[in-house]
Amino acid sequence: MSAQVCLIIAISVYLLAMILIGVIFSKGNDDTGDFYLGGRGLSPLVTAMSAEASDMSSWLLMGIPGLAYVSGLADPFWTCLGLAAGTYLNWLFVAKRLRNYTEKIGAITVPEYFSKRYGDKKNILTAVSAVIIVIFFIPYTASGFAACGKLFNTLFGVDYLVAMIASAIIISLYCTLGGFRAVSTTDLIQSICMSIALVIVICFGVRQAGGVDAVIENAKALPGFLSVTNIYDQASGTSSPYSVLTMFSMLAWGLGYFGMPHILVRFMATGDPEKLKISRRVATVWVVLAMGLAIIIGFIGLAMSNAGVIPSLTGSSDAERVIIHISNYMSSFGFLPAIIGGVILAGMLAATMSTADSQLLAAASAISSDLLQDFGGKKFSDDIAVKIAKLTVIIISTISVIIAVDPNSSVFSIVSFAWAGFGATFGPVMLLSLFWKRSNRQGAIAGMVSGTIMVFLWKY
Repeated sequence: MSAQVCLIIAISVYLLAMILIGVIFSKGNDDTGDFYLGGRGLSPLVTAMSAEASDMSSWLLMGIPGLAYVSGLADPFWTCLGLAAGTYLNWLFVAKRLRNYTEKIGAITVPEYFSKRYGDKKNILTAVSAVIIVIFFIPYTASGFAACGKLFNTLFGVDYLVAMIASAIIISLYCTLGGFRAVSTTDLIQSICMSIALVIVICFGVRQAGGVDAVIENAKALPGFLSVTNIYDQASGTSSPYSVLTMFSMLAWGLGYFGMPHILVRFMATGDPEKLKISRRVATVWVVLAMGLAIIIGFIGLAMSNAGVIPSLTGSSDAERVIIHISNYMSSFGFLPAIIGGVILAGMLAATMSTADSQLLAAASAISSDLLQDFGGKKFSDDIAVKIAKLTVIIISTISVIIAVDPNSSVFSIVSFAWAGFGATFGPVMLLSLFWKRSNRQGAIAGMVSGTIMVFLWKY
């Protein structure tokens, strides 16, 4: 049996399992509360791993290793440090308060929470929040579809566009069928796959690179590569000082957590708010370990390139495929390594799918529940509302596919734009809504609009 056949079998089993979960949970969505929030019944473990799996996205197994491969330690170190701190603080200060408050006022989406928190009878705040979610989640979802397309294109030579569209269809299918329960359950499974992938790649990669010493020596040979105060430039082969402004800019990634709708809804959906302490500990430990291993994989990939076992990769878009190349190389060693390589690639798919499905649900709820029903004044039966939600998932997926047509788009750059968008627009408003009684509707709207404008001005 050829290596490619083994890879295809392993990945196919994984994808079929995801669809099966969607089918299993398709009968439990009696109303929009079930479809969007799973009836607020998540266990502490599922809450933690669903939140973090939907957080990490393809950025964990593609963005971080690729960034470490081309620029060294500084960029990923300061970014991941900020993210680890942001993860912990979000669970510590926001999770329990948001869970209790949203249940008390009967809110099932983030825009609905803002509207009810500020007594917005005209639902203007709902509309503004929903539009912002759609603006930033569609390119975010598109980055996930693009990552899947790159994966299959690199491995099997399948046309990027065909692979990307097929991946989008599968993600949309189980998301549409099973709703939040299916998404949360698949997130738990996908977080396990991601963890296994990280460990296997490191163990295999270190050996093929010539050992730990070889990995370290290859990194030391490049100026500033292992420094957290200097950054390596791959194009020129030189390093430059890492400015304090850049350092704080990278650390500021952690502030984005306070405004991430697809993470915040996990807090809202947990079954027992008193057990969120367990979720916080599990989530924080997993995030720190996962990001640390992802950085190391970037260094291992560089050593493997220098050893000639995988191609040399230039530029961020190319370097983001480093794990794909390692998995592909592993599959050439026989049947069992090929199956293991398939598990690694399934982990990469998991990283992408666990975020894309959550984003699709959040964007769908913003349109069907917040815009059409709350702001538009349309009242639908539970059955019709769920059908509209599912149709919205399909529409958003289609738009995301159109955006993801360019195979040269960088996962890191797309994710950073969307992340900054949510952090600037929702982060401050969320914190003030939970901790400052005098915050009001006008201030919330002004904060969201100005935050959105600043992100676009900064980007373009």
